[in-house]
Amino acid sequence: MSKSHALSTDLDLLESLMDAAWPALDRSTAEGWALRSAGGVTQRANSIWPAREAHDIDAALRMARDWYTARRQPVIFQVMHRPEHAGLDALLDELHYSRQSETLIMTATEEDTSCLAQLEQAAVHIVIAPTPSPQWLDLWWSVDGRGGSEEKAIAERILAGSPALYATALDDQGQAVGTGRLALPVIDGGEGWGGIYSMAVHPTARRQGIATAVLAELVAAGKEFGVENYWLMVTAANAGAQTLYGQAGFAEVGRYHYRQASLRRAPMAC
Repeated sequence: MSKSHALSTDLDLLESLMDAAWPALDRSTAEGWALRSAGGVTQRANSIWPAREAHDIDAALRMARDWYTARRQPVIFQVMHRPEHAGLDALLDELHYSRQSETLIMTATEEDTSCLAQLEQAAVHIVIAPTPSPQWLDLWWSVDGRGGSEEKAIAERILAGSPALYATALDDQGQAVGTGRLALPVIDGGEGWGGIYSMAVHPTARRQGIATAVLAELVAAGKEFGVENYWLMVTAANAGAQTLYGQAGFAEVGRYHYRQASLRRAPMAC
């Protein structure tokens, strides 16, 4: 698939892949909306995915509010920047839902990522495994996690919800300095796709090419599993990561943001 093809990727497919790659632990439906909950750990796993247009939006909202109230969670929507969601976004404006965490979706083909070989990479040892090691989990959670041991345990269950490969970058002392995850969700139409997640570098080891090395190893490992196309998400505020992924061959194909019903502290984005 050429890069021009990647840029016209079916957003319905990408949304389904992203949902399967970072699955909620508890879910239901309301008028075609997917209601997702995972103890408040990460926004994606605790948000409404309006996978289909609700025929009765008032009824859908009531059902969603009741469902999240029963779980003592705020109502959060994950809304893609798509014309069919403009009406929902306008309604959430009227209802004073706050807008948060604008995020870019970027994709690349196997051919696009060939430029990774030209980028500077750190001389670290990278271990690829089908499950996250304690070192992987500790480093990733220290960089991206919010909460204590209970929240970390929930995050582990989310990670385990999809087949994946885990990359751990080790320094010359054997200490973890970088992490990455290649999700390999199994859904209809998703053959040949892999998602890059959980990219993290220890604060003392940044700007040394570790993230580039981890990304390159994940792409190489993905090829062995038949992955030809990759997606990832990066917040609009993270210009540095956007530059890295752009240099690695990724291009923006869409965006989404979150809409929250209350001013309670939002869970971490993913």
